[in-house]
This record gives sequence, C-alpha cells and structure tokens, in this order.
Amino acid sequence: MGIKVHGIPHSGATLRVLAAVQEKELHYELIPVDLRSGAHKQEPFISLNPFGQIPAFEDGDLKLFESRAITKYIAYSNEGKGTSLIYKEGREMADLAVWMEVEAHQFDPVVSKLSWELVYKGMFGMETDNAVVEENEAKLAKVLDVYESRLAKTKYLAADSFTLADLNHLPGLQYMKGTKVNRLFDERPHVSAWCKDILARPAWVKVMALQKQD
Repeated sequence: MGIKVHGIPHSGATLRVLAAVQEKELHYELIPVDLRSGAHKQEPFISLNPFGQIPAFEDGDLKLFESRAITKYIAYSNEGKGTSLIYKEGREMADLAVWMEVEAHQFDPVVSKLSWELVYKGMFGMETDNAVVEENEAKLAKVLDVYESRLAKTKYLAADSFTLADLNHLPGLQYMKGTKVNRLFDERPHVSAWCKDILARPAWVKVMALQKQD
C-alpha cells in the first residue's frame, strides 16, 4: 500500500513530514486535502485525524497524525535508509530529545504567530497586527540567543550531524526567511550558518519545489 501523506505543500506541518520522507529517500504519495471546502473536517479525512488538521499519514495499515510524531516514526522505522536523523543511545539521544522539545515548545509557538501575522494574513487580505509582531520578535530574539550559544559548540542542535531536532525547524525557518524577522537570524553568525546549511539540503529543496507545482 505504501506511504501516503495527506496535506498540502503550503502547510508547514505537512512540509515537516515531507522533509523526513525525502531525507529517508522513501517513495510516497502526496494526497491533497481541499481545506477551502472543509475536507479536513469531514470524512474520510476525519477518520485519519480526528482533530481535523493536516497532515495525516498512512503507512500500510498504520495511520498517524501530528507532524512531529510522524517524523519520529519515519526516522525510527527506516533506520537503515537515507539520513539517520536520530541517535538511539547515550548523551546524543538525550540532547536530541531536549532540542526536539525546544523546537516544539520554545521556537514553534513564536514563529507560528509571526508566520500568521507576516505571511498568512497577507494571503487573506488581512492587516498585520504590529503589536503582536513586536512582542513575538522580542521572544524569538531570546530563543535565538540560546541557539547561538548552542551552535557555537556543535554544528547542529543535537550534535555534529543533522537530526530531527534540525529538520523540525525547517518550515518555520523557511517562512521567516522572506520576512523582516529574518534579520534576527542573520545577526547571529552561528544561527545564520546553521539556517543556510539546513535550508540548502537537497531533500528540503525537493520539498519546496512542490509549492511551485501546487
């Protein structure tokens, strides 16, 4: 039956899953979900994700939702393929777990608010709330200060190889790249080098190409 990713290439969470699939060099089928018609809130999609959010994922008879859970499954169940993406023991495993949590709880909430204000509102003809932008810029700066310190010691967040801790950042980094907030990344040399490195990965370039086909 193979791997099926239900979502759209303009969804950050969908992009996160597609990045993992591409890093693992897996064959998959991207099944578009028509958000405008509310297909994500109806059957058959709602049986794949009861919260009615994209993406949803199928691998044979296995059905998953939540993008970070999906990327974990992809990495661990395809250990011998493509990029490793994980550590399974020792300090590296602990550091990987920490920085995956940091992305989910420190980085993503702030970047999601900035993406809404600076990217998505424009698409819908809505006005940007500058107060929200300023508040979250300040929060992001503090997060990136921590990243700068970490990346001065290791090439990537978990250790010296690319892992899920880095991969899960890709959608947020991509959306910030085209906004005024990008200066916060450029002002920090280690963060800037890390961003340029991971955003240029061949797997991510392939994923981003899907947006042009959509």
